[in-house]
Amino acid sequence: MDYRKKTVVASVAGLTLEGMDIMFISFAMSMIIAQFHIDMVSGGLISSITNIGMLAGGMIFGILADKFGRVRVFTYTILLFAIGTALTGLAQNIEQVYAFRFIAGLGAGGEYGIGMALVAEAWPKNKQGRASSYVSIGAQYGVILAALLSAMILPAWGWRGLFFVGLVPVIFAFIVRRKLDESPVWVEAQKQKQLLPRQGKLKQLFADPRTSVTTIALAIMATVQIAGYNGLMIWLPSMLQQSQGLSVSNSALWTISTAVGMIAGMLTFGQFIDRFGMKRSYGMFLAASALAVFLYSYASGSAGLLIGGALVGFFSNGMFAGYGALISNYYPVEIRSTATNTIFNFGRALGGLSPILVGYILQHTNVKVAMGYLAVLYCISFIAMISLKKGKGSKKQLPVFSKVESF
Repeated sequence: MDYRKKTVVASVAGLTLEGMDIMFISFAMSMIIAQFHIDMVSGGLISSITNIGMLAGGMIFGILADKFGRVRVFTYTILLFAIGTALTGLAQNIEQVYAFRFIAGLGAGGEYGIGMALVAEAWPKNKQGRASSYVSIGAQYGVILAALLSAMILPAWGWRGLFFVGLVPVIFAFIVRRKLDESPVWVEAQKQKQLLPRQGKLKQLFADPRTSVTTIALAIMATVQIAGYNGLMIWLPSMLQQSQGLSVSNSALWTISTAVGMIAGMLTFGQFIDRFGMKRSYGMFLAASALAVFLYSYASGSAGLLIGGALVGFFSNGMFAGYGALISNYYPVEIRSTATNTIFNFGRALGGLSPILVGYILQHTNVKVAMGYLAVLYCISFIAMISLKKGKGSKKQLPVFSKVESF
């Protein structure tokens, strides 16, 4: 296996484990609430604290990866993520659950951007889109894996046994450290002394007005992406049960059709990026997302709901595949991990609050207003996308080692 493929396999595996861990909370939530006698608000706080940990971990480990190397720090984030997940299974009260989920979030938040930076630096520019899409689908593999493991483990060993599976990434971290060499682009940058150790990494995201506008625009886009995903996937099944009278089994079928559309959208979007470029691809998918989400509020009938759900997933969630390549494309190698982790995890933390607002809208208005709100979000992201411009430093790209074999 050559170096490019190794980076994809390592990053896919990392995101799969991350997606699996996040879904463990969803499947185990009712048992955790019953175990510690807490209300649903306190239960929902578990995910919020995990997202805050992701934001902190994204910034901390992004900086460390830019300074000390991608692979070394990547393995540390996986280990921290595994420890936090396994410790969750030992929690004796809800406060310990919060603490251990924050630790897991630190590792998960650091892992995402570092893996994306590795892929971006290993693949040539005209193939970064599809490589990024392959990695992003890893989260969907994690959802499927979590569902299968939950079905087998929860009835037999309860929610604690589910989180003990979190020790598996320790083995994965060991394999990565042994089999994956450091990014040649990062090594070359070190040799050419292009890194700027005296300047704060986070400060470099706002190094000049053009870079500042780009950082803010990308943060808005990432926030909308997460807000749209959470708003749709968490609330739409309930929306459909209420507005269309669907049964739980039929709403689950809708979830599957939307997930299938999402995977197809991710693979297609990666191809679009490589063929049409970043801004044009995002422009097409954002406009289509706003239209699809708005029109979906008028869908009716089983066929219409299933096909519409697949189309919504295809456009709105398919864009998730491009964020690793998108953010990496706008920053030079010396701050690439910092930028990817900080910006996308900021979106996770802020966009993760979207279900609260969608729930409020549904409680006081109706489904059409909620879907209209989501459509407006994609319009805002479209405007932010138009403002994207590369800063001066981002043009100092080092050559991509597309033909490097394993060392």
